[in-house]
Amino acid sequence: MLTTLRGYINTWPVRILFLLLVGSFALWGVADVVRTAFGSSETAVATVGGQTIELPDLQAAYQQQLAQVGRMFGANFSPTPDIKRSVADQALERLITQAVLRGQARRMGLAVTDDAIRTATFAIPAFRGANGQFDRTTFQTVLQNNGLDEGRFLALMRDELLQRELIGAIRAGGSAPETLVQSIFAFQQEKRVADAVVVAFSSAEAPPAPTDAQLDRWWANHPEDYSRPEYRKIKAVILSAQTIARSIEVPDDALHTAYDQRQALYNQAEKRSVEVLLTSDEAHADALAAQWRTGADWAQMQKAASDAGATAVELPDADRAEFPDPTLAEAVFAAAPDSVPPPIHDQLGWHVVKVTAVVPARHQSFEDVKEQLRQQLAEQQAADQVYDRANKVEDALGSGEGLDSLPADLGLAAVTGTLNAEGETPDGLQAPIPAPPAVRNALIAAAFHMKVGDPAHLTEVPGEGAGGQASGPASYYAVTVESITPPAHEPYDQVKERVRADWTRNAMHHETETQAASVLAAVKDGQPLADAAIAAKLSVEHLPPTGRQTAVPGMPAQLVQPLFGMKPGEATMVETPDGFVVAVLTQIQTPDAKSDPIGFGQVRLTLDRSLGDDVEATYLSALRSRSNPRINQALLNSVVQP
Repeated sequence: MLTTLRGYINTWPVRILFLLLVGSFALWGVADVVRTAFGSSETAVATVGGQTIELPDLQAAYQQQLAQVGRMFGANFSPTPDIKRSVADQALERLITQAVLRGQARRMGLAVTDDAIRTATFAIPAFRGANGQFDRTTFQTVLQNNGLDEGRFLALMRDELLQRELIGAIRAGGSAPETLVQSIFAFQQEKRVADAVVVAFSSAEAPPAPTDAQLDRWWANHPEDYSRPEYRKIKAVILSAQTIARSIEVPDDALHTAYDQRQALYNQAEKRSVEVLLTSDEAHADALAAQWRTGADWAQMQKAASDAGATAVELPDADRAEFPDPTLAEAVFAAAPDSVPPPIHDQLGWHVVKVTAVVPARHQSFEDVKEQLRQQLAEQQAADQVYDRANKVEDALGSGEGLDSLPADLGLAAVTGTLNAEGETPDGLQAPIPAPPAVRNALIAAAFHMKVGDPAHLTEVPGEGAGGQASGPASYYAVTVESITPPAHEPYDQVKERVRADWTRNAMHHETETQAASVLAAVKDGQPLADAAIAAKLSVEHLPPTGRQTAVPGMPAQLVQPLFGMKPGEATMVETPDGFVVAVLTQIQTPDAKSDPIGFGQVRLTLDRSLGDDVEATYLSALRSRSNPRINQALLNSVVQP
C-alpha cells in the first residue's frame, strides 16, 4: 500500500494538488496562526473617509459622555448595559461627525489660525480667574478635571472652530423667504374679537322636587355611577433600597464626612439674574438708564443699546465671582430687584443694570441635613444589598414558603389590605403601599390578574430615574390574592341622596343649555345678539381680543379654538365649567409687522433657525453617506464591556 502511495506521489496530478494545498495553507492557515499568536493590529474603531477613529479616542469620549449622564441623573445613577451601549453609540456618532466635517473643511482649504484659537480659549468663562481674566492655573485645573491635556484641548478647539466656520456657512443658506415669514407672523399674531352672552349654571332655577319614580329611573339608567368596583384583599411584600435602609445604621462620623464633601450643595452664595447694558459713553449710559426707568422692557432696551452702540448682556443666576469687575459686582448685589440704579463705571466702561431675580444665599448646618444624609447613605449601602436579598427571597418562595414565613431580617415591607384596581380602599383613600409609583402600579396590576390562592412570585421592577429611564437599583414585590369582592350595582336606598343630587344637577344643566340654545337659534335666524339677549333677560359682554395660543383674561378658554374657525358675524355656543357661552365673532385683527418689529423679528429668527437645522442635518447626512464610515463592531463592543 505504501509503495502504491509513493508511486502516486511521484505523478504530476498529485504534485499539483499538493502545491495547491500548500498554497492554501500559506494564504489562510499561516495567517490565522500569526493572528492567533500575535493578535490583530487593528486599533481603529471606525474609518471615515481616510481618517481613523482610534479606540483610546472613543474610550475618552465615552467616559466623558457617561460622566455627563451621571451628573444629570444624580449620585445614585447606575448605568445599565443598554444605557452604556447607547452612550457609546452616541459618542462614536459624534466622533464620526467631527471626522466627516474635519475632512470636508480640509478639502475646502479652511484653516484656523493660532490667534483665533487663543482668542476663543481666553473667552471661555470657565478659564477665568477671580479678576475676570484668563488664568492659566484655572485653565490647567479645568483641563485636568476633564481628563485633558493642553495639546488635546487645543486640537479639539481647532476642530471645533473649523466645524463652526463650515457649519455657519452652510446654515447661512437656511434663510426663510419673506412671504413665509409674513404668513407665519400673520397666522400667529392674528387676534379675534367677539361679543358673548353667558348663561350661568348658577342662574338656573331649581326644578320641582323629583318623584321617587323619576329618581329610580335615573338610578337604573346610570348604573356606572352607582356601582361598587371590584375589590381584592391582598397580601404582599416589597423589597427595595428604601425598605432595606430602614435597618441600616449609619455612624455619625460617616455623616460628618459626607456633609463635608457636600459643602457646595448645602452652602451656596447669593445669586442674581441681571440684564446689563455696557457702553463707553457716560451720556449714552445716562440716557439708557432713563429710558429703562420709564418701563421699557428688555427687548426694547436691547434695540436701544444697539442704536447707541452699546452691548446688551444677560447674566442668569450669577454669583459675585462671575462679574468681571468687583465694582460692578458690589453695585449689582446692592441694587434693589426690578430697579435701575445710576450707571456704574469701571475699567470696562459704563454699565446700566437691572436685577431681574434674586436667589438668596443658603446655609444648611449639619443638624439641618443630618437625617437626610442618614437616609441617603443608608440607601446607598442598601443598593448594594438588594440583589442578594432578592435571591434569598426568591429561594424561600421557590421552596414553598408563604409570605408570612419569609425571614424578618431581609428588609421586607409587608402590606395587607383591600383595594380596587385604582389602588383605593373601600373608604376612597389611597391604599398605603410603601413603594415608588412604578412598583405600586405594577403590584396592583399583578394582583388584579391573579386568582385567589395563586402562589406568590418575586417580580422585579427596574429603578426609574429622570425621563423614565432605568436608573439605580431595582425593586421587587411578591403578592397573593386572599379574596375577591365582585363589582355590584349599589342598592337604590343606599344611594338615594346621591341620585337626587345628580338628577337635580342634570335638570339645571339641561335648563341652562336650553336657554343658551334658544339665544343661539335666534342669532342664527338673523336676530342681533343684543336683542336675543334682552329677550332672554341676559346681557352682552364685549370679550377682549385673543390670540390662537392661549385665552386672555376674560376670554373663556373653550371659545378660543371655535373663534378661529368662524367668519365675522357667525355665532357659536360652547360649554364652560360655569355655564354656556353664546358668542358672535365681531372682528378679525390682522397684525402689522411694522408696528411690531420685535415680534416679526422673533418669527423670522425662529424660522431661520429651523431651516438652518434642516439644512445642517441634510448636509451632514450627505457628507456622512459620501464618507461611508466603516465601524469595527468588535472594538465598539469592547468599550462597554465591564
